[in-house]
Amino acid sequence: MLKTSPELRENIMETTRDPERMQCMEVWGGNVRVEKHFQMTGLEVWISSQPEGRAIAGGDVYYLSSCSSGRISRILLADVSGHGGIVARTAAGLRDLMRQNINVISQRRFVAAMNRQFSATSRDEDFATAIVSSFFAPTRSLSLCNAGHPHPLLFRAARNEWTTLTLSDTPMKSADNVTDLPLGIDDQSGYQKLTTRLDKGDRVLCYSDAFTDARGIDGKSLGVDGMLQTAASIQHTDEQTLISSLVAAIRALHPENLTQDDATIVLFRANGTRTSIRDNLLAPFRFFGKVSDVSQIVTGQGHNLAKG
Repeated sequence: MLKTSPELRENIMETTRDPERMQCMEVWGGNVRVEKHFQMTGLEVWISSQPEGRAIAGGDVYYLSSCSSGRISRILLADVSGHGGIVARTAAGLRDLMRQNINVISQRRFVAAMNRQFSATSRDEDFATAIVSSFFAPTRSLSLCNAGHPHPLLFRAARNEWTTLTLSDTPMKSADNVTDLPLGIDDQSGYQKLTTRLDKGDRVLCYSDAFTDARGIDGKSLGVDGMLQTAASIQHTDEQTLISSLVAAIRALHPENLTQDDATIVLFRANGTRTSIRDNLLAPFRFFGKVSDVSQIVTGQGHNLAKG
């Protein structure tokens, strides 16, 4: 179990139901136990991360970023094999990439850089899965890349229906080119991109494999289909209640569910808001400015690497 000082414990165990405004040129995230609600241009985002047992931090890493005008929002969830040093190095590397690419909407370049960096700094047996989303508010366009992570779920408000967001219908460059591998498996792996439009009220649900590995009443793993069925069974409710209801429903299926691994949910909803005139005017001045880093990264020894 990870041990930290009382001061650090108080600092990183953040829980809030009131939304916080994500600032332009800001990166937020880390690998600590947290429940947060953010407002971004065009989106609201809820993050619930519960490391295994009573640990303060775990192997699930999450980040949000907002560009110089707020028009580009990036959302990342990664699940790193193991704990301790490899997680801290990965979390720090992902934070740096989020900062470097804060004004870049290109998904494939970002994920390819993630893969190369992870491969260069990890051991042969280390790997990580990741889901990366970029939302461009003016067109309400969501681009998504998946590096071996469980498929996210999409809720269409107009149809009141949950579906699975997959890349299976997107053609690969060549018949023998294996794409979308977890980070660290092949440093030259390519990544496909899915693009869809989010109308007001649409939701996207991303989650770590603690949820797909959870067992149903038949003793078998839920998988993505089980997650889809569970989400669809929950009556229409607000996002915070949806997260708690989903967690409660899965825990009710088996006493060990969500107790043997880190469990993280990232839920975001299109809210239809647009970039303010002020942010548009200030964007050119912010573009070459410093990126604000409000991340919290904790190592296996309890050291806080929040600012890098």
